[in-house]
Amino acid sequence: MPGFTREIFLVLARCPFQLASTPDTVTPMTHPERSILPTSAGIIRLLSERTINRIAAGEVVERPASAVKELVENAIDAGATRVDVVMREGGRDLIQVKDDGCGMNAEELSLAVERHATSKLRDEDLVNIGSLGFRGEALASIGAVSRLSVTSRADGADDAWMVSVDAGRKSDITPAALSEGTVIEVRDLFYATPARLKFLKTNRTEYGQASDTMKRLAMAHPEVAFTLSDGDRTTFRALHATSLMDDARLDRLGAILGKEFRENALEIDAEREGLKLTGYAGLPTYSRGNAMQQYLFVNGRPVKDRLLTGAVRGAYQDYLARDRHPSLALFLDVPATFVDVNVHPAKAEVRFKDAGLVRGLIVSSLRHALAAAGHRASTTVADAALGAMRPQTGTPAMPWARPSPGGGRPNLPEGFQNVVNQIYAPDQHRPYGNAGFGEGEQMGFETRGEMAAPSARPVEAADIPPEAIDYPLGTARGQVHATYIVSQTADGLVIVDQHAAHERLVYERMKKQIAATGVARQALLLPEVVELEEAPAERLIARADELASLGLIVEPFGEGAVMVREVPAMLGKLDVKGLVRDLADEITELDEALSLKEKLEDVCGTMACHGSVRAGRRLTVEEMNALLREMEETPHSGQCNHGRPTYVELKLADIEKLFGRR
Repeated sequence: MPGFTREIFLVLARCPFQLASTPDTVTPMTHPERSILPTSAGIIRLLSERTINRIAAGEVVERPASAVKELVENAIDAGATRVDVVMREGGRDLIQVKDDGCGMNAEELSLAVERHATSKLRDEDLVNIGSLGFRGEALASIGAVSRLSVTSRADGADDAWMVSVDAGRKSDITPAALSEGTVIEVRDLFYATPARLKFLKTNRTEYGQASDTMKRLAMAHPEVAFTLSDGDRTTFRALHATSLMDDARLDRLGAILGKEFRENALEIDAEREGLKLTGYAGLPTYSRGNAMQQYLFVNGRPVKDRLLTGAVRGAYQDYLARDRHPSLALFLDVPATFVDVNVHPAKAEVRFKDAGLVRGLIVSSLRHALAAAGHRASTTVADAALGAMRPQTGTPAMPWARPSPGGGRPNLPEGFQNVVNQIYAPDQHRPYGNAGFGEGEQMGFETRGEMAAPSARPVEAADIPPEAIDYPLGTARGQVHATYIVSQTADGLVIVDQHAAHERLVYERMKKQIAATGVARQALLLPEVVELEEAPAERLIARADELASLGLIVEPFGEGAVMVREVPAMLGKLDVKGLVRDLADEITELDEALSLKEKLEDVCGTMACHGSVRAGRRLTVEEMNALLREMEETPHSGQCNHGRPTYVELKLADIEKLFGRR
């Protein structure tokens, strides 16, 4: 072919077009087996019902856990008091959901597996949603990609009925045997869509995702009993509320999140402008390495929302290091018209009419609960301390060191009897009466170098006020290694890190002073202009008053730019452009300027650290007790500025266990 190279000829040979009579026009080739539309024009045609259902299934049923969520939510909406779920092979082979809800008759059952058929929308009102499910897509979507069977018996009915759907093909309604409620079985999930099946994770991962889904639903509905089984064993069980004592919700959270969460949870109960927030939040010293134990429920619906992340971080920013995260479960009840639950196909996200109001309610409620906790520290601190202690077992006990069967004096060899008589004899002139302490006496300590040694004079009972033993942190008995204060309480002892405790006290004083007088500002010699995108710049200017309260003065400077005139004086030399860009990013993502607050807190923390009592400084008994009393009166004194505990409390019963006395 003249004028054409071999390569161009091969390209044309593979091209789905043919040359027309004129060189500058082409026409599409016609393939008998299918139509290939040109890019410049096309023919619009309707997709088949089967394809539509499969597309809908891809939006609603992402993985086995999604199917479990939809089916369990339907059971809860049906008024079930018990829901049992069985999953085999991570949900690939079988998902069975059985409930004792109101059930369905034959006519309702036939409609239930059709698309967009639901009993949960009255007058087709998508604003006032009062149920978990409402779209009528779950059963139809699941049936489009699996072998689905639904057996149900309506309340008061004499018969049960069954319908099945195989890859979108519905069977006739047939009689079945069932005592009550509904049983749904999903077999061979995604067999009709092999591509989706190929991208599933391991059976263990998929089962774990479903387990997490069940736990979230169980937290939101303590009135319902739940079980999850892999076919061989039950891996999750949540008792019915009538079987629980005290607060059903706290007991349900404790059963799911663990006993430690219940022991270290602060109750949240607040209301503002028709919005009610309840739940429980963990103490700062009961923190985690990730945010996996942060749960938000809106009108009983588990949701994942970045609003929670920002609000929690803002509320705990004074008490936790940046790599630590609190544990909490918050339940928000709002009017149906205040929230849009229809913004996500799987209903995993919601949109609030006034997100700022919700965020403010969460932050203020958490801060109020943390302040009310005072100096309280988590019980896990003491548990960790006890766990680190090990009784000495290397040297076998001598026979004469064991107590006698009747108690009292130990069984010693006869040669030691005189010594024993001298120790236990009521002689007021013995050198070490009553094992070294007179009645009401405790040994005082003073430091010599790095080690602690007995002081010249014991701390007499007269030195201690009678009511001191009843203080929450007790009364100081001594100082160990010039760093730790040992205090005796009514039922145990407290060990205080004097530097960490005083650092927190100084920091809280500085915060009060800043709140009273404001953050001192320093004017820039030359105002700094920071270039941003237009939207972030507008959001930054909209928060100018809030930034001014933190010592940063910003003004608009044309489109997509702001001018910084003043900065917080305590920050010293500062990368203004970097700070402003970080603030713009945080306001965009979290709707709050956290980085500036954190920088100010870091400076305050550093100043508090340098201005506090250092480790290695010897304190008098009066100084130690004064520190304990101030800790009791100062909020958040149970942890330092970095979230570490300032004291460890050991109960007498725990100490006795260490020595085998219990």
